[in-house]
Amino acid sequence: MSGAARPGAAGEAMRHVHFIAIGGAGMSGIARIMLRRGITVSGSDAQDSAMLAQLAGLGARVFVGHSAEHLGDADTVVVSTAIRETNPELRAARERGLRVLHRSEALAALMAGRRAVAVAGTHGKTTTTSMLTVVLQHAGADPAYCIGGQLVTTGLGADDGTGDVFVAEADESDGSFLRYTPQIAVVTNVEADHLDNYGAFEQVKENFHRFVRRVAPDGALVASADDPVARELAGAARERGLTVVSYGEAADADLRITAFTPRGLGSRFEIEGLGEVTLEVPGRHYAHNATAVVAVARLLGHDFTVVREGLASFAGSMRRLERKGEAAGVQVFDSYAHHPTELTADLQATREYLGQLPGEGRIVAVFQPHLYSRTRFFAAEFGRALGLADVAVVLDVYGAREDPEPGVSGRLIADAVPDGTRVEYVPDTADVPEVVAGLARPGDLVLTLGAGDVTKLGPLILERLG
Repeated sequence: MSGAARPGAAGEAMRHVHFIAIGGAGMSGIARIMLRRGITVSGSDAQDSAMLAQLAGLGARVFVGHSAEHLGDADTVVVSTAIRETNPELRAARERGLRVLHRSEALAALMAGRRAVAVAGTHGKTTTTSMLTVVLQHAGADPAYCIGGQLVTTGLGADDGTGDVFVAEADESDGSFLRYTPQIAVVTNVEADHLDNYGAFEQVKENFHRFVRRVAPDGALVASADDPVARELAGAARERGLTVVSYGEAADADLRITAFTPRGLGSRFEIEGLGEVTLEVPGRHYAHNATAVVAVARLLGHDFTVVREGLASFAGSMRRLERKGEAAGVQVFDSYAHHPTELTADLQATREYLGQLPGEGRIVAVFQPHLYSRTRFFAAEFGRALGLADVAVVLDVYGAREDPEPGVSGRLIADAVPDGTRVEYVPDTADVPEVVAGLARPGDLVLTLGAGDVTKLGPLILERLG
């Protein structure tokens, strides 16, 4: 069906699709695939970006700012959960009776006709999806893929392939992963998050059960043996008659990880009964992601030797412990981590890395909380996680789609950091490079953390250090 108009959720062909907020990681990826398939694409975003220029280069008509006139002759409009009904383009689309699809519905339409692999989980889904894409490319499978991040090697987070497999990151934050019907599903872990949407952890778990029930009857589930909810999901999947492959460090895992050893900014480990795997990305959690990839690739018919080669070539995803550079003897890394478990994993990984270097380098963690609701729910847990650093610089909350909440700020997290870690609360982001340059010393590692615009600070910190 490549090069032809694709059916939408209602079954009618999509000939001209307009994206509201086209510059986001997920939206831009879907737009790229549609352009590859010959669909006319337009879109708008609140501000200009390199992503808009990239899409324009592929043939999309892009606009900075939102106006009803930008819709043109579109027959379909794609939105994300973050788009409010007051948006002038969405309001005009409703008034004109245009088909309005959620981002996940548009992605599901693109996945139709391919063997879909959907990677879900509270943590690790971007890296797992990225690793799987690289491995399948190395194996010559040329998959279509849509990732919530970008590969370091290509700078791309999505593209259309000629193969029959479509690899997609399945977002649980708003329940949109319930629109997919995968042949193979991956669940890396299930923890409390996005409680602004779900209200309670029980609802999060129930949605993951619903997601697994959407796997095709002849399909498979790859699930962590170390996560209690993933184990529960695996048991339910077996009762349904699905093929289940578990992975992890648990003694009963189908693919069991042993002998994990950090090696610089990478690691090596064994998968019992298969052999050694080497990675060029640091941290025990990446070994788990890689083992999930081994399970999926083998289900798709690929030999372990080829899969192992593909994993060894994986250079990482942008914003996943991405090294930004070094100045004045200080290394600077950047991470998308925005949940206490993710902060903990990245800080442990950087501690392992520093432990292999000469001297007594410290970790200077620069954390920007994401969402007022998440800050309110997890302030104490964020504080404990930052206690793994030697110095913690806490910014104010990046509100994203949320309005400010009285009494909720980065100060809640700064106050929760345990004694033994030096804490600086810096509410004005513009002050952070100067503050960090004053704190860091040769041999230290600075790690910027968060899902907001904290990622912009790495180059500024390097510049100030230099």
